[in-house]
Amino acid sequence: MSFPSPSDILLAHLLKNFMADIQRTLILLKPDALQRDLLGEVVHRFERKGLKIVGMKLIRLTDDLLNEHYAHLADRPFFGDLKQFMMQTPVVGMVLEGWDAIAEVRKIVGSTNPREADAGTIRADLSMNTPSNLVHASDAPENASKEIDRFFNQDELFTYEKISDRYVFGQGV
Repeated sequence: MSFPSPSDILLAHLLKNFMADIQRTLILLKPDALQRDLLGEVVHRFERKGLKIVGMKLIRLTDDLLNEHYAHLADRPFFGDLKQFMMQTPVVGMVLEGWDAIAEVRKIVGSTNPREADAGTIRADLSMNTPSNLVHASDAPENASKEIDRFFNQDELFTYEKISDRYVFGQGV
């Protein structure tokens, strides 16, 4: 009978803990990002951080889909304008994967109100007001899961390895 070496046990422990912190999150690039030709700039910021795109597509939002997605805002006076804005053009839906992806994406995106967002964030650098703040990003793990399921089928999400993962996640040579 053979037993795993201490280094094998340590590696298994590290991988288990590392994989526990890998998350997926939903991003919607709003009509203003599309109209202002900022898709590449926004996507580049996520990729530069080391987040991996595991799903991406154009989505034509419907009234029903927006009612479900923004149900928490339904009683707000701006709800009708928000829906009208979101249906102007298709949006780009993305699922990003990475280490603590939900919090990392929120840092990159910045505060909902661009005027309150920290310098260097997408919203502070590239937008001036809400709802024209370029990006929707999931705010919590339970919401990310629901939102991903709302906008993507499982066969539209991919698992793959990138050579850069070794360097981004500290496993390089």
